[in-house]
Order: sequence, then structure tokens, then C-alpha cells
Amino acid sequence: MTVPNLLSIVRILLVPVFIIYMLNNRMLASLIVFIIAGVSDALDGFIAKVFHQKTNLGAHLDPLADKILLISAYVTLAIFDLIPSWLAVLTISRDVLILLGVLVLYLNRYPVRMKPSILSKATTCMQVVTILIALSNGYLDIQFLKVYSVWVTASLTVASGLQYMREGLIMLSQGVNGNFA
Repeated sequence: MTVPNLLSIVRILLVPVFIIYMLNNRMLASLIVFIIAGVSDALDGFIAKVFHQKTNLGAHLDPLADKILLISAYVTLAIFDLIPSWLAVLTISRDVLILLGVLVLYLNRYPVRMKPSILSKATTCMQVVTILIALSNGYLDIQFLKVYSVWVTASLTVASGLQYMREGLIMLSQGVNGNFA
């Protein structure tokens, strides 16, 4: 067990804490937990690269921890009307479609390299920014930023989802290996 893997596990364990704070309407505590989880994500990636602690487990555990946190945040923020519910549905639907695409490719015996595209990284970044803005909105007067972040996040989510669908369909039709997820 490496330090980066332990940090990913800690991030997964922070998800119920985040949700409990949200359900108890403790937005500042939720924000702090979300920031701690974000720092742990950055830290585990840094440690894995710099100290050569990349593992096969970490390659799966890190993105899993990220998705669990993001999906939990989007669902709870939508429940509290801090983000539009359609954005939560859109964000989660994209991730489900990507997972289904990976499953279809796997079942058809196509090797899939789990390497996110630049567009996917930008999407995840904006999804995180939107969560931070939504959680901070009660403490800072940033309602105008929330509107922009919602629409930019939605646009990037749709664009990256379409990009992955296109790449998956090309892989299936031409038998070409590619990046996915």
C-alpha cells in the first residue's frame, strides 16, 4: 500500500463526511471537507509521480475516488438547489455513458487505455469549480459566477461526452486502439 493509494482511500472515506455535513446544512464544513479531498487528490498525484509510487491499484482507485466525490457532490448540491438538477443529471449521465462505453469496448475485446483527454480534464476542472462556487455562494457574493460556471460546465460536459462517444464509435467501427475515459 503506497501513500498515494492511502490518500485515495482517505478521499473515498471523506465522501460520507461531506454528505453528512451537506444533509445537516453545514455548508462551510462541507466546503472544507471538499477542499481537503481536493488537496488529497493533488497530493496523491504529485507523490505518485515524484516518488515513483504509481501502481495499478492507484490507476483505478484515484479516478474512482474522484468520481465518487464528484457524483456525491452534484447529487447533494442539486437536492439543496445549490445547482440546477439538470446539471447533476447531465454530469452523472456523461460518466455513466463513459463507463458503459468502456464496458462495451471491453466486452468486444478492445484494449482501452485510461487516459483522459484535455477536454475531459477541463470538464472535471470546471465541475470542481462549480462545486466550490456553489458551496461558497452563501459566504461570498458570487451568484454571477455561479451562472457562468453552470453553463460552462454543462457545455464542457456535453462536448467531452460527445468526444468520447465519437472515439468509442470509431474504435468499434475501425478496430483502432485509442484513449478512453
